Amino acid sequence: MALLQISEPGMSTAPHEHRLAAGIDLGTTNSLVASVRSGTAEVLEDENGQALLPSVVRYLENGDVIVGQQAKAAQLDDIENTIASVKRLMGRGISDLKTLGGNLPYTFAEGDMAVPQIKTVAGNVTAIEVSAEILKALKERAEKALGGELKGVVITVPAYFDDAQRQATKDAARLANLNVFRLLNEPTAAAVAYGLDQKEDLDERIIAVYDLGGGTFDISILKLNKGVFEVMATGGDSALGGDDFDHVIAEWILQQSGSQQSHHALAEARRVKEALSDNEQVDVQLEDWQGSISRNDFNQMVEPLVKKTLLACRRALRDAGLNKNQVHDVVMVGGSTRMPVVREKVGDFFGKPPLVDIDPDKVVAIGAALQADVLAGNKPDEEMLLLDVIPLSLGLETYGGLVEKVIARNTTIPITRAQEFTTFKDNQTAMTIHLLQGERETVEENRSLAKFSLKGIPPMVAGAARIKVTFKVDADGLLTVEAEEQTTGVKAGVEVKPSYGLTDNEIEGMIRESMENAQADMEARKLREQKVEADRTLEALDSAMAADADKILSPDEVATLQKAAAQLQHIKESSDNADEVKAAIKNMEKAAEFYVARRMDDNVKTAMAGHNVSDFSDTTE
Repeated sequence: MALLQISEPGMSTAPHEHRLAAGIDLGTTNSLVASVRSGTAEVLEDENGQALLPSVVRYLENGDVIVGQQAKAAQLDDIENTIASVKRLMGRGISDLKTLGGNLPYTFAEGDMAVPQIKTVAGNVTAIEVSAEILKALKERAEKALGGELKGVVITVPAYFDDAQRQATKDAARLANLNVFRLLNEPTAAAVAYGLDQKEDLDERIIAVYDLGGGTFDISILKLNKGVFEVMATGGDSALGGDDFDHVIAEWILQQSGSQQSHHALAEARRVKEALSDNEQVDVQLEDWQGSISRNDFNQMVEPLVKKTLLACRRALRDAGLNKNQVHDVVMVGGSTRMPVVREKVGDFFGKPPLVDIDPDKVVAIGAALQADVLAGNKPDEEMLLLDVIPLSLGLETYGGLVEKVIARNTTIPITRAQEFTTFKDNQTAMTIHLLQGERETVEENRSLAKFSLKGIPPMVAGAARIKVTFKVDADGLLTVEAEEQTTGVKAGVEVKPSYGLTDNEIEGMIRESMENAQADMEARKLREQKVEADRTLEALDSAMAADADKILSPDEVATLQKAAAQLQHIKESSDNADEVKAAIKNMEKAAEFYVARRMDDNVKTAMAGHNVSDFSDTTE
């Protein structure tokens, strides 16, 4: 089916002009860069013929930075200045360090800061800066291999990465001076590498991507419908990977040999595991001890680990509302899926042989390279749907100068979201809709986009009206907002281009400010919410007293209520403490309890005037 092609602004290509682009797999253990050359996507190697770049960065006292194999080789000797698996820290705050799992072998700087900073001899560094060094090394490799400057890249991220983690990845790319066409989900990249998005035998295709890397396992269930990938469910285990298989063999070697040399045993275990992928039996040696291990013995040792991955697959299918027979293709990703036992068990579980034709270490980078080639404009005849995202949240102003976010940043467009709001005052017949863009909690800290008025709301008590506000962003980023009063059908609306006038630096600045001021913003929001509640309480009291205070209250009782109201008004206007305002509201409500009870009694008397009790009894049989 022919789909809409959306070219990147300024990236349309002239005839016979090939723009240099690359796909980057920024991995936890290893990273790769790939590009399309002569119509074929291939992973680019370094001067030593190595495709994999260990995701390890070492900082030296003289300010030099070493990335890759050399850094990895020095890891045990200089562990505090040699940073590995930094992907786990991307987009994470100080409070997240305790929940990341495992003992992080780094010293973190102390103090009031938005993101964790690792102490090194070259100074404090963030996960974003460490990742930027890895990206710089990959960029240099690509430009050297391709013979020119990259016009842009596609960088892959796990499907479960949240907004903060995705933004951190983009920030790292900016520090590395890379133009990011797209962030692409890793499982989607793997499916693209196998050309599953080009198959037309089914209108809808369900794809399972089984990703077993060195340190983590991920399972993703994708639905491909009319050229658009949707992540239906994700799962896995962030503490299960190929390293655990190595440890199982290493423990066996130590037990058989009686040795205590765990580091040497682990290195031998890794060699044995890899050799067993091609051989039925492998000789094992540690110091003076010699032995052998068969593939069948190995399979039995690691069976519990493989079962754990299949349990995660079962959970992901359940979350997606599918059974395994509905899966059309199973894609294998990650070097650890080379193990025959893994391929066999996964094939048995899904009832079909998994796709293993492309090197599982390289498949994600290759898929990213194919996407980058299209986004660079090198394939003008290729039709595909490319979905953009909203860079900053969209919302509207609510009473008290607060912002209610309707569409969160990084939401894929086109998108339509609706939310219901109501009136604050009795008999309110009009409402001003103020549209805002940004990540802060209060109106003045965000960017104003537009205002429009909804008139003709029927007079009702406060809170009774139902106004449905619908935000709609099309594929070009054009925002349409419509407000409709549900009982009368009265409507009003406006169109606005929300990204107009903002540069990438301004967007980045707004996001950084939201992170740096997150705690203060939440406190400000909490205070304003309590002040709104105070206004609501005072408004209700004024309305009630205007209606019947002279009938059911004595002058002294009126004075008591007025004094309590004045005290609440004073605290609302002068206090900067949300809990203090909340306490004042409770005091006001307690002071008015007798009045509320008396009003209820009076209303009951009025309703029963001129009637007998039997008039209100149920006469139906």
